[in-house]
Amino acid sequence: RMKPVPPERMPGERKLEGAIAYEAALDELIANAAHTVRIFDNNIGRNFNMPQRYELLRKLLLGNRTNRVYIVLHETANITGDCPRLMLLLKQFSHAVSIHRTLPEARRVYDPFAIADDTRFVRRFHYDVVRGVATVGDVAATQLLLKRFDEIWHASAPSVPATTVGL
Repeated sequence: RMKPVPPERMPGERKLEGAIAYEAALDELIANAAHTVRIFDNNIGRNFNMPQRYELLRKLLLGNRTNRVYIVLHETANITGDCPRLMLLLKQFSHAVSIHRTLPEARRVYDPFAIADDTRFVRRFHYDVVRGVATVGDVAATQLLLKRFDEIWHASAPSVPATTVGL
């Protein structure tokens, strides 16, 4: 009798209803990333300051010195105040963590998403709505989102420096 394949290995899509489901899917995505996580959103939520998310990102970054985390946001003003753990990662792994803010030409993008490597993603339909999907193993759909992320990345600029300079 064959053993069932673990869910993270099966290609497919599952619906996400609500903030808790979306945040859990995002943590699962980060936990299963082998080398790169790309995140696009309107702004960064306080979940990026939760110990669990910090540890998942830290583990990824410690896994290999070539591992990377790219974050692009429409609004970045709250990061230093709301997410000291994310700021700590930015400082500890300044070579590997980049946070950008979209330029005006990319501000019309409204569907947040995160991609791990080139095999999985989570996506919300609109940043005001917490419904979305988590997809594993759909390489074609993931490639389209990777291309979209690259376009957004190129229409953004570095926003949050690894060090904060006071007066």
